[in-house]
Amino acid sequence: MDDFLAARSQMALSLGFHIIFSCIGMVMPFFMAVSHYKWLKTNDEVYKNLTKAWSKGVAIFFATGAVSGTMLSFELGLLWPKFMEHAGPIFGMPFSLEGTAFFIEAIALGFFLYGWNKLNKWFHWFTGMVVGVSGLASGILVVAANAWMNSPAGFDFVNGQYLNIDPIQAMFNKAWFSQALHMCLAAFTATGFAVAGVHALMILRNQNKEFHLKAFKIAAVFACISALLQPLSGDISAKDVAKRQPAKLAAMEALYQTEKPAALLIGGIVNEKDKTVKGAIKIPGALSFLAHGNFKAEVKGLDQIPENEHPPVAITHYAFQIMVGIGTLLALISLIYFINLFRKKPLLEKRWLLKLFVLAIPLGYLALEAGWVVTEVGRQPWIIYGIMRTKDAVTPMPGIAYSFYIFSAIYLSLSCIVTFLLYRQIKMVPVLYDKTVIKSK
Repeated sequence: MDDFLAARSQMALSLGFHIIFSCIGMVMPFFMAVSHYKWLKTNDEVYKNLTKAWSKGVAIFFATGAVSGTMLSFELGLLWPKFMEHAGPIFGMPFSLEGTAFFIEAIALGFFLYGWNKLNKWFHWFTGMVVGVSGLASGILVVAANAWMNSPAGFDFVNGQYLNIDPIQAMFNKAWFSQALHMCLAAFTATGFAVAGVHALMILRNQNKEFHLKAFKIAAVFACISALLQPLSGDISAKDVAKRQPAKLAAMEALYQTEKPAALLIGGIVNEKDKTVKGAIKIPGALSFLAHGNFKAEVKGLDQIPENEHPPVAITHYAFQIMVGIGTLLALISLIYFINLFRKKPLLEKRWLLKLFVLAIPLGYLALEAGWVVTEVGRQPWIIYGIMRTKDAVTPMPGIAYSFYIFSAIYLSLSCIVTFLLYRQIKMVPVLYDKTVIKSK
């Protein structure tokens, strides 16, 4: 493995792990806040115990996300020094604000975890909300920095120099809103389905049904609303990418030749050597509509883009297909769930629906990871789109492959530790939180 490939692999691995930890840390506090609110309004002890159980999970993922996020910040400087040398002064503001949001989140989480029976009950609930809002703000600020890499703004690039820097314009670049919206909905969808699926599994196993049913309903509502809104944000993102990054859109759809109108491909096997796609289902004019809102519009293909600026087409296309396919499936499950809800059908009688949620546990995160592959791989060969190539930003220091192996071991260890802690937390529900079981005994 050469150093350039090792650096890219290490960054991909780090982002792949961190995004899961951070998304759970962003979303779970809102589940916790809803449960806490229901306890305050109904005085139902099950909601109180559910809030305490979820708060332990939030603490676990907050600690893990802090570790993986700190490692990522060091990696940016160590692996991509040329990038940080020029980009740091421009998009440093969102990272600084993200640090502030992180400290607010840490303080609020401390108040929440240790504030039971010590703080005013509504102030205590408010601290839980602060954990969620500050975590969400952290995620949006980091995405704003990534969006700047896709849509550079806030500076003039003259003769290889970055002049007239405007950090505000850099942070609120043309891509930040569409990316932040899509990412936030993806986080709520993925985490909501994962949490709802775990509780659905416990219901199917006849374990602590009242506790897990209440938990399932809260998580499922968040997940299903987000999943149904996600196609709308996807449409916004597609139209934005079509304007700013036509090469990425062409790679997403494996569009080698410019078409007017352009068909949308579903599936297909990409042959990058022959520049063909076999076995795909074509929907005439659909890509033109998704990209430009007009079924007869022209969509630029890779034939109009220099060969040395083409992204890896196969990886981008397959990742995009996985993301859209899973997103469509989760939206269908959401629609079925709401139809069942509006018909007021008892959920416990719909075991097949609970099984669908169990099957969906990993799907949201697979779509999330695939989406980030589309974002990052589809931007290649650029690290700053149209300005700096990835190969020009990598560190000249040798031995990066060893760093990759070490970081891989660290992330594997973190994953094992988190899995063990969560498994233990779930197994301890009847002992620590479900008081109805204790009373019955």
